This record gives sequence, C-alpha cells and structure tokens, in this order.
Amino acid sequence: MKADVIVIGGGTVGAAIAYGLAQRQQHVIVLDGDDRDHRAARANFGLVWVQGKGTNMPEYQLWSRRSCERWADFSKGLLDITGQDLHLEQKGGLVFCLGDAEFEARRTTLQKLHNQLGGEPADCEMIDRSELERIMPGVAFGSEVYGASLGHRDGHANPLRLLSALHAGIQRLGGTIVSATLVEKIQSNSSGFTLGAGLENYVAPRIVIAAGLGSQKLGALVGLDVPLRPQRGQILVTERFVPILPLPCSGLRQTREGTVMIGATQEDVGLDAATTAVAAAKLSTRALRIIPALATATLVRQWAGLRVLTPDGCPVYAQSESHPGAFVALCHSGVTLAAVHAETIAQAVIDGSLPSSLDVFHQRRFDVPEAA
Repeated sequence: MKADVIVIGGGTVGAAIAYGLAQRQQHVIVLDGDDRDHRAARANFGLVWVQGKGTNMPEYQLWSRRSCERWADFSKGLLDITGQDLHLEQKGGLVFCLGDAEFEARRTTLQKLHNQLGGEPADCEMIDRSELERIMPGVAFGSEVYGASLGHRDGHANPLRLLSALHAGIQRLGGTIVSATLVEKIQSNSSGFTLGAGLENYVAPRIVIAAGLGSQKLGALVGLDVPLRPQRGQILVTERFVPILPLPCSGLRQTREGTVMIGATQEDVGLDAATTAVAAAKLSTRALRIIPALATATLVRQWAGLRVLTPDGCPVYAQSESHPGAFVALCHSGVTLAAVHAETIAQAVIDGSLPSSLDVFHQRRFDVPEAA
C-alpha cells in the first residue's frame, strides 16, 4: 500500500497528526497496534491543561498555551466532520493545596515558571479558601483545604471521544487506519520508506513515528535515538452524581456523564500496567481530605496506564538527519497538545522540515556527555 505519509501509532498523538495531514489533502495511512499494546490514550485523565507545565523549559508552557488556545476550533472541526461532541469545557482549572506548606510550595513553583517566561502575562493565580468556596459554592471542602492555584486557560474533554473522533475524521477525509499492525522493519531509499508489517509492505516518502513507548525501538531504525521511560498512572472512577465540580481539578474531575475521576499516581514500575489496592487507598485518602462527601460514593472502576516520559518530561519532536523524511513525535500530554499536533506538526511534515521554534524539543538536548 502506498501513501503520502505513513503514521506509525494510532493513539492520540499519532491520530491527531494523521487527522491534520488528512485535512491538508494528504493520503495518510495509520499503522496502529493491537489491544495488547500499552495504550496511554485509553487511560487518559482528559485534562486540557496549561498551568505548571514547562518549569525549566518555558517553551513547553508556551507550546501548551498555543494548543489550548486552538482547542475550541479544533474540537468544532471534529464535530463538523464526525458529529462527535468532545465534551470540551475551558472555564479554568484548579490544583488543590492541603495546608499552608503545599500552598506556598505551589506558589513558589508557579512564580519560578512565570519568571522564566519573562514578559509573558501570568495565566495562573493563587486563591485562598474563601475564594475557592465562592467559585465552587456547592462543594463542602475538608478542613485541610487551604486554597488552590487557578489556571485560567485550563479545561477538560472526553479523551475516549477525542480518540474516536480523530479516527473517524481520518477515515472520512480519505485516510486509512490499519489495526493490529506491528511494524517490524523500516527500509529507506532515494524515494522514501518501505515499512514491513507481517506480510504487508507500506510505502511512503515520509513517515511519522508516534508509537508511544514503542517509538524508541522504531526511531533507532532511522537514526532517532530517543530516551523514554514508562510511568504508571492509576485512576479511580465513581458512580454518577449530580454536578458537583464546576471546574476540573488536577486529581479530581467530574465528567459530563456525572462520574468523578480520581487520579493519578506516578509510579516507576517499568511496563507493569496492573492496578493495586495501595494506589486505590492513596488516591481515595487524598480525595476525601479535599471533598469528604465522596466517602459515600461507590467506586465503579479502577484502571492503570503507562505515561510516555522523556528524561525531562517534555515532548520530543525531531527529524532524522540521516533519513530526512522520517519524523518522531512523543509526549505525555496528547490531549492538551492535540490541536497543535493536528496543525503545526502535520504542516511541518508536509513542508518537509520542523520549524526552528521547535528545535528546543529535539532529543539532542539529552546528548550531554557524562562527567568523568
């Protein structure tokens, strides 16, 4: 099978890029894995989030802001093409602080980021408990809730609807998604690339590697050595409630359907995506310290997923020097960054080069010689 561009990986990152390519009249083939793969896209909390991102790499903060600003149009475009509502809300988002020490630590972290951004206006503020109670009058907070940080650009969407809409959009725009496909080899010549997957070969002048944790092995085949590590995140989901949380919060958000999501852990356990009682207890305990009324809620589901993390936690966008038609795109904020992936990254692939503004995200930043 031949295409203008082949995208390896049908998760949120790969699907967003493929959707953007298809919007731009590219014949795109998406080679997706199978259900045994570690799929971060199906274990996502669903935040469209800016606050706190980019400490020590302010460009990541600006990149996230850019995507959040485009999310409304991006969501509407998918609705127009597929009829699928992504349940997007961008009314702000909160990070709760239990006690004065957490509050001051959060303030310090956000001030550091603000300083690194230079003259950029602040998009986040610290609010005390009284202000928190004013903007969330229906919530009875626990006695330890001291305040929160409020990010004005933040919001949330339904990540499963997003993935479904991206896949539908790709196909309605003429793209092809091939499921249960493991890319085993990548060969290049003067005209492009031939990808071997089982008994099939797929041919295109350009390829995008967006296969999550599988990208490290595939990238090495085209001279893109990206260091990655998995990090397990576990999430709890309650039964449905009447609306009680008007804003999404880091670690707590209420979906359009009424369920409350509680998350998420940060565990370095390798490729283990199992759920644990220890994590459930830890997540439940903090949630109850914030909103004690959740003690009466019935938990209906617990799941775990593996984040795709680089050494500094920031994205990687790179083009191979030895194989110029090959690109790699990796991040753990696939929902937040979906809008710029569909726009900027897709256009860069068509143009044949990444814009210089994304040089900071190249994996060469990790090529620092070890001290003797």
